[in-house]
Amino acid sequence: MLLVIDAGNTNVVFAVYHEKKWQGIWRISMEIQRTADEYAVWLFSLLRECNISPRLIRRAIIGTVVPAALYHLRHLCMEWLNIEPIIASSKLNWGFPIHVDNPDEVGVDRLLNGLAAQDYYKGPLIVIDFGTATTFDVVDENGAYCGGVIAPGINLSVEALHRAAAQLPRIGIGRPQTVIGRSTIPAMRSGLFWGYIGLIEGIVERIKKEFQPVMKIVATGGLAPLFSEGTAIFDYIDGELTLNGLRILAERTFLTMQKDKE
Repeated sequence: MLLVIDAGNTNVVFAVYHEKKWQGIWRISMEIQRTADEYAVWLFSLLRECNISPRLIRRAIIGTVVPAALYHLRHLCMEWLNIEPIIASSKLNWGFPIHVDNPDEVGVDRLLNGLAAQDYYKGPLIVIDFGTATTFDVVDENGAYCGGVIAPGINLSVEALHRAAAQLPRIGIGRPQTVIGRSTIPAMRSGLFWGYIGLIEGIVERIKKEFQPVMKIVATGGLAPLFSEGTAIFDYIDGELTLNGLRILAERTFLTMQKDKE
């Protein structure tokens, strides 16, 4: 069994892969100071609920954009599972070139999304990830990573609007019934939702003009289904894209390590 850990700015996702399918996927909020022991108590409880023995987990991979969280996650694998995990980074063998000025600057989640999108859907692609930031990543027809765009995530915009304007409340995100709001909260919801739809469609159109006119659009992240209600621009919505990127990278890395031993 393979343990996959995807540690983002908001949540940490743990998943177990075995026999060509995900046996369980669980999320916990990101807290940098959460210890390996705390992770273990939480994770082992969930494994028991799913009848998964921790002793059957023989391999692990960690992908994170929060370097400070890596220490505790790595020690979770080493101390509780007796596994030295693979740490996803630009220095591993991704199987494709990274066409940017400094590959080490690219968030590993963006490379993982590109890897999985190419494997499942084939390029040229634009991968849109609705996370803490909203990212647009370009993959060419050969699977090479070609850079992209980073915009503030919608939750950051909600929080910034609330903090910067004294009379504006903190609101939930949802598709408004009408574009024209007749009170403050509907007006805010409209601006946020349709503003992001405009951002998505506008950036995709500009990428296509600059890169290639025909590209598949793959969306991932928790808010992808919500935004699909306001635009027909997505060809695919894949909530497990980053996890599958980690799985594919792990399989590729283990195969390389095995060949090196031979």
